[in-house]
Formats: sequence, C-alpha cells, structure tokens
Amino acid sequence: MEVGSCILDGNADAVEFCPHDSFYNVLAASTYVLQEGDRPSRSGCITLFDVDAEAGRLELIQKVETAGIFDIKWSPRLLQNPGCPLLAQADADGYVRIHSLQGSDSDGSKMHGNGLNELCGKCISSSMCLCIDWNPSATSMAVGLSDGSVSIISLDDSQLNILQEWKAHDFELWAASFDIQQPTLVYTGSDDCKFSCWDLRDDPSNWVFRNTKAHTMGICCIAKSPSDPYTLLTGCYDEHLRIWDVRSTSKPVNESSICLGGGVWRIKHHPAIPGLVLTACMHNGFAIVKFDGNQVQVVEQYNKHSSLAYGADWQRGDVSVAGRKKSPVIATCSFYDRLLHVWTPEGDVFV
Repeated sequence: MEVGSCILDGNADAVEFCPHDSFYNVLAASTYVLQEGDRPSRSGCITLFDVDAEAGRLELIQKVETAGIFDIKWSPRLLQNPGCPLLAQADADGYVRIHSLQGSDSDGSKMHGNGLNELCGKCISSSMCLCIDWNPSATSMAVGLSDGSVSIISLDDSQLNILQEWKAHDFELWAASFDIQQPTLVYTGSDDCKFSCWDLRDDPSNWVFRNTKAHTMGICCIAKSPSDPYTLLTGCYDEHLRIWDVRSTSKPVNESSICLGGGVWRIKHHPAIPGLVLTACMHNGFAIVKFDGNQVQVVEQYNKHSSLAYGADWQRGDVSVAGRKKSPVIATCSFYDRLLHVWTPEGDVFV
C-alpha cells in the first residue's frame, strides 16, 4: 500500500528513519548531483519528512543544502550532550558532518522535528567519503573512503577527531560497518572484492580475517545482525546476498546464498524481527528477504521505482497493536528518477 511519494531535488541515494522514540515519524533522505563542466562540482541535499502511515501523510519538514552526499546514518543512541538525535553525513568533499535534530512536542506524544542544525564537521580526507557507520555507543564512526582507506572518527564534546586511519583496500571502500556486539571490530568491503574484519585494539589496525574468493564483484554493503552475534550479511554487485557465520569466514553459510537479480547496494535488518531484511537491488527494485539458517527466500518485491534502487529503511515502532500485527512501514529511494516512496508490504512478511 502506498503511503506517499515525492520527487527529490537531486539524485536520491539514502533514506533513514530516525530510530529514537518520539522521533520515529522523522525520515531523512539524501541526494548527490554531479555538476559537470570545466570546474565540476558535487552538490546535495538532506530533506526531512514527517511520516504518518495511518493518515497517509508524507509532509516536508526541512531541506538542508550540502555537498554531494553518499551516505547518512542516525546515531543509534542519544548522547547526554547534546541530548537529541544526531544525523551523520559522509560527502564527496571528504567531510563528515554531524547534524542535530531539534524537536517540538506538538501533540504530547510525538516530536515533529523542527529541523536539523549542523553540530560539527571535519574534512577527514582529500578523497571522497563513501559510507559511514556509528559504533553502538554513538561515540565514534567508521568511514569508508574512495582511495580504499578507512577512518575511525570520534565524537567528543561536539568535536570530531580522527582516531585511526589505514589503507584497507585497493579500490573504493563502499562498506564499513561496526560489529554491534563487539564494537572493537570493523568489517569492510570494497571494489577489490575483498571482505575484511579489523581489530581496532591494534593501532594501526590489523585484519582479523580477509576473504578474497567469495565475492566475484565489488562489495556494496555489510550488515551485522542486531539479534544474532554470529550472523552477518553482505551485498555485492554480483547480485548475491550472502549470509555469513563470523566464526567461520572461509565461505558463506549457504555457498550460493540468494541471487536478487540486481546488485545488492543496501541491506537493512528489521529492527524487531530476526531473520528479516530489506534490500535495495539497484536494477531490480527492492526485496524483503527472510532467512533462517541456510534457508533464504524473497517474501516480497517492490518495483515502483524506475531507476537504480539505492536507499531503503524500515520505520521503527510497535510491530503489533492490541494483539494484531501491524504492517511495517518502509521508505525507498532511487537515483536518477529522484523518487522517494513510503509504502507498506502487500503481504504478511512476518509469517
């Protein structure tokens, strides 16, 4: 079921629902536009929306002009200072920027975000920042760079500082992800087809493992399961979603895993239901995938975008009301057509 849709001001590459109670209604979408010519530039925008699926509402809150953005992520927890949700931005100018979300209590139960204010920013590289991920305590971030490096950035008293940086891969590093249960570990994936794990207790960091054989093309995304300390998923340009047991990384749990018909650019675990993920599949739209052990199946596909499927996220909140399951709310975006959709699955994906 469609909740709402709109055309964004630029090529859309990421959508993120705020994960914090009282702000579940806030959706951020980011864009990237390459201005070609004698002096090429890369511009972008963060657009905030208020989403109410029951009322069928997708309402604009704010637009923030920025450099071209490759990735955005909300902080997984609220820090005492500044005490409000934070949105991290990784952009084409080599900057990491942190925006704070200010809220207004308009109905006594839900915050309708007043908007984003830039809290701090830092140029961390002459290369482009391609991806970003917070550690579970929201005190540092892992940033993947276009030269194959990874940077670990701390956030302390509203200031960003580089803690570590090392050359992790030979080509663009599209995926850098903290281990949720063991945040001293960081997983990386790159256009060099290598899937690696690094131990931050070493400086410079040493790799814990490196798999160079499983992925036949560049690695686009890595997503550790929030509910299972041993399960991790990777997405790849070769169109396969692979499921891994991090205790045995010589090969995936299921050697063939599952082909989704398009490069797997993004993976989002459902925030409350183990074994259920939302995937952005580039040339083949979006897919909701269920897995259990080595059994993997697509339970629903969404193909109302006409361009590269890049951004996808689940809205947080209760999965049931008065004992009845609620259909999950999903946001998706696609690149060249600049399209944002908010929708709910047609079938019962929880079965």
